[in-house]
Amino acid sequence: MSSAAPAFPFRRASGRPGLIAVTAIAPLAWGSTYVVTTEMLPDGRPLLAAALRALPIGLLLLVLLRELPRGIWWLRVAVLGALNIGVFFALLFVAAYRVPGGVAATMGAIQPLVVAGLAVPLLGERLSALRLAAGVGGIAGVALLVLRPEAALDPLGVAAALAGALTMAAGVVLTKRWGRPAPLLTFTAWQLAAGGLLLAPLALLVEGPPPALGATNVAGLAYLGLAGTGLAYALWFRGIERLDASAASFLSLLAPVVATLLGFALLGQTLTALQALGALLVLASVAAGQAVGRPRVTLPAPAPPYGPPPAPAYSRASH
Repeated sequence: MSSAAPAFPFRRASGRPGLIAVTAIAPLAWGSTYVVTTEMLPDGRPLLAAALRALPIGLLLLVLLRELPRGIWWLRVAVLGALNIGVFFALLFVAAYRVPGGVAATMGAIQPLVVAGLAVPLLGERLSALRLAAGVGGIAGVALLVLRPEAALDPLGVAAALAGALTMAAGVVLTKRWGRPAPLLTFTAWQLAAGGLLLAPLALLVEGPPPALGATNVAGLAYLGLAGTGLAYALWFRGIERLDASAASFLSLLAPVVATLLGFALLGQTLTALQALGALLVLASVAAGQAVGRPRVTLPAPAPPYGPPPAPAYSRASH
């Protein structure tokens, strides 16, 4: 068995508002992915970028925490690592390189609706009219915020963005359904390492040997790995565990708002009245997604397949 995992720094966020605020840090960090990808990472290497974002931080955490999955969790971690990290990152970076960020973000905005639909049969959550309206409003708001009439609709890029939204939605629902048998950082490390190990040989096969990385490339990858991946995904998995899955998924709509604001602040992009309206619509949709009541059915927590249950500090909190 491993030694005790380090205390998670945001564990004491009080109440549902505090939990929502801490979970929202993840999509806020993800909002910087597009500008970092286009301005700091090597051109034309989406799979390499995806692999280097996940694998180093995942392996580092594994070395520090010194615990591996057991039993059926090897298979579950492989599935979750592929959905939440490996396949999703690959599709995300392909979309980021092939279509404007507005197109990718608009396609990705369907994720809360997909999660809401999957959560009904798999998690017993209620699919209300308010949540459906919030999902449609979120898509419309993101489109107003980031989509441009002249945006090029590269078919492969659009397909990658859509597939990425579906992949992440499935990952959110299965993460909630299966729970976790280990402390949060350990659980995060397993998925990052599994996803990175899936991406690394694929990047080598498709894109060839990696190029020499400059200081800007290394800085961009370090930021994405530490803040945009390691910390962000730990907060994200914690939020999925303690909120209902649909509520957590609506927070992902904050990412394009941040991406737009960063483009305005750092890249000299314009900010129009329509974009401001879109941002307000997105924020209203996020708020509406949190306002829906508790799930209709409470599913029993999955029993750990080995050893005693996790310590109380890491147990699933009530909604």
